[in-house]
Amino acid sequence: MRIFFVTPEAVPCSRAGGLGDISYHLPRALQALGHEVTVLVPKYNGPEEYDLTYHRELDRSVDLSISNRLAQFYELNLPDAHQMVLVACDELFDRPGIYGNEFGDYDDNAERYIFFSKAVLSLLQEIIDPNVATVVHSHDWPTGLVPLYLKLAKANNHKLRDLGVVFTYHNLANQGTFPYYDFTMTGLDWNLFNFRGLEFHGQLNMTKAGLLGADVISTVSHKYARETLGQEFGHGLEGVLKERQGQLRSVLNGVDYGLWDPARDRFIPTNYGPKDLSGKKACRSNLVDLFGLDPGPDPIVVMVSRLLSRKGFDLVARAMPALLAMPLRLVFMGAGEDQYISFLRETVRQNPGRIGLKLAYDPALTHQIMAGADIFLAPSRFEPCGLEQMYAMKYGAVPVVRATGGLDDTVLDELERPGEGTGYKFQQYTPEELVGALSKAIEVFRDEGQWRSIMLRGMGADFSWEKSALSYVSIYEYALDQAKGENR
Repeated sequence: MRIFFVTPEAVPCSRAGGLGDISYHLPRALQALGHEVTVLVPKYNGPEEYDLTYHRELDRSVDLSISNRLAQFYELNLPDAHQMVLVACDELFDRPGIYGNEFGDYDDNAERYIFFSKAVLSLLQEIIDPNVATVVHSHDWPTGLVPLYLKLAKANNHKLRDLGVVFTYHNLANQGTFPYYDFTMTGLDWNLFNFRGLEFHGQLNMTKAGLLGADVISTVSHKYARETLGQEFGHGLEGVLKERQGQLRSVLNGVDYGLWDPARDRFIPTNYGPKDLSGKKACRSNLVDLFGLDPGPDPIVVMVSRLLSRKGFDLVARAMPALLAMPLRLVFMGAGEDQYISFLRETVRQNPGRIGLKLAYDPALTHQIMAGADIFLAPSRFEPCGLEQMYAMKYGAVPVVRATGGLDDTVLDELERPGEGTGYKFQQYTPEELVGALSKAIEVFRDEGQWRSIMLRGMGADFSWEKSALSYVSIYEYALDQAKGENR
């Protein structure tokens, strides 16, 4: 199968969040299964350190109605990996940030990603081989126009007739909504700008384009797929999703266990594994030293997360007096909203030795935090999938999470399934429920044998990318069947 993976960010070239990781690991896993994968991504500022080949023969002018811009295509040469093609336009993408800078989103994001989508469409129309089973898989609002462009192009291009098209939404809170006049740049007929089309409360909605244009829609956890059919998490698109519910699928994101495995992790002071947990004690001592925590037997509870309300930091702030009254130490790492940065700084100042804080995302330090932690806390208001709780389980840090999205799908509650659980969950988004679930975990932490059993079950859970890739292959095959069915 030939798979074109269209994404706004992809490691190693660009990363704003988890999508950048997914856009590397999933294509790699699909390639390992024998499929031919090409990742198409904008060429942002850099990456000069990588080996790029410029394909001048692919240059093309992209009409944006208000302007014409030149699209250039570079191939990134990565040994033993899938193919990556970078779409360049320095006026639009050669900037410090991906979607914005410290002042907010870029004002011309509509133009930037309409350009990218049109450039991708033009390239695909030229290079797709109709004799090879081919799927285009696009991700999140910046690529939402691609499925719709392809759906419309199929009518006039026999090469695309049997093409399967998949659109994955990773977070419906970000939909790519722009003023109605930006619709002009799409080049689409204004008949599509209505409530049945791309109009959304008077604005252009690029996620809606993906939901309407794809043969199959997917998202990143089973619980989140159900949640987004309702008003709270559908963010206004629940009606579209309900209409297309028969084409909605879900696949959990995966973990690269070549990178996230305490038995061979080069970032931690001592390696360990399920058969020999002794090294975790050294990693715990290392975490105490790194953050200047008080020594002692009390559990270390960690949060590695963006400091945002949706990640549960409003709950943490309200629960902090109760948390500080409990026998525990806390470690926070991440960047985010000023209100939580100020709150955590002041709390650390008032409670030396009880709380550690790193106000930035440090990949190497993340490994050391997971290895030294006893409990991983994720009290998110909503969480489409989440990766950190899966990392934590592999490192023997027992998760305490709110039962939402991928957190609910990946953590088995020991209170609901005694002897089978891998962590603890709470349902209602309240400080009381958070504190209650954490209290239960700390109570069991004192029972070394029971705690060890929970740790080992989590360490043995399999969230590998190979499993996710196999599920996506089934979705791709279904998308191909859907496309062929339309042509019968």
